[in-house]
Amino acid sequence: MKHTRVTVCGKVQGVNYRNSAKQEADRLGVKGFIKNESDGNVYLELEGEDEQLNKMIRWCRIGPAKSRVSEIYFNEGEAKNFSSFDIQS
Repeated sequence: MKHTRVTVCGKVQGVNYRNSAKQEADRLGVKGFIKNESDGNVYLELEGEDEQLNKMIRWCRIGPAKSRVSEIYFNEGEAKNFSSFDIQS
């Protein structure tokens, strides 16, 4: 089990990014959370196996149809053993 912190920049708020990310995370079996940041970015913490995380990060680079991702930053963190993937406000 690995843990990754992700910040996604661009037009990612108000475009259904969080709900779409939850659907993708649930489909892949990734646990963690996503939330909007005050600077217009979205922040995620993800946990899963390498392949699951790689697929989720690839999805984050594109996002839903109306989003426009300009940059993505990610780094490994310490596992927190999330039990689900949640949308935080």
